[in-house]
Amino acid sequence: MSGSHLALMVWLSPAFPVGAFAYSHGLEWAHEAGDLTDAASLEDWLGSLLAFGSARNDAILFAAAYRASGNGDGATLAEIAALALALATSPERQLETTTQGDAFVGAILRSWSCPAMALLKEVWSEPVAYPVAVAVAAAGHEIPLEPALEAFGLNFVSSLVSAAVRLGVVGQTDGQRVTAALVPQVRRLAASAIEASLDDLGGCAFRSDLAALRHETQYTRLFRS
Repeated sequence: MSGSHLALMVWLSPAFPVGAFAYSHGLEWAHEAGDLTDAASLEDWLGSLLAFGSARNDAILFAAAYRASGNGDGATLAEIAALALALATSPERQLETTTQGDAFVGAILRSWSCPAMALLKEVWSEPVAYPVAVAVAAAGHEIPLEPALEAFGLNFVSSLVSAAVRLGVVGQTDGQRVTAALVPQVRRLAASAIEASLDDLGGCAFRSDLAALRHETQYTRLFRS
């Protein structure tokens, strides 16, 4: 990897200005509805997203965007960028992925610029989904796909565990136990996403999608999604 993990650590850290702290991916409604009450239910919920839901789709989109960017295939990259937005299952999910994606693109262009990111801006003028943005940067900086996918997947888990801690679903220690328990599944997802194609996109984590829809009208809330 020749130091590539250092760039990933920066890009996916809470200090990188994408505003991930503001989103719960529907966890806030799931907690209020009684679906998330402890470490076991949180681990099951996040594991389902990795196996059947949005995290799996994001990993497949990430791998596809990485390959298109690495090949300099702007037309395919634009198609993937459009598909990533179309797969957002609610306005809040689209807000979550595009706000973070656009912020990531802006920060990379100002501080970690690369030709791949310039290609993305050339072929796609609409908001950018977060997995597409990170994938293009990873390809542009020649970070190997598998560790990039693993880091992206683990960031998904750790961000939502952080949200769960702030919601009071678990404490910090249990939150770390949940994160550690899901690392093997994150690695399996990365390996499978590399072998997948866009035809493999799809999901059945319906309760999570419902949570994103219900969160739009939740009376009191801490998070934007």
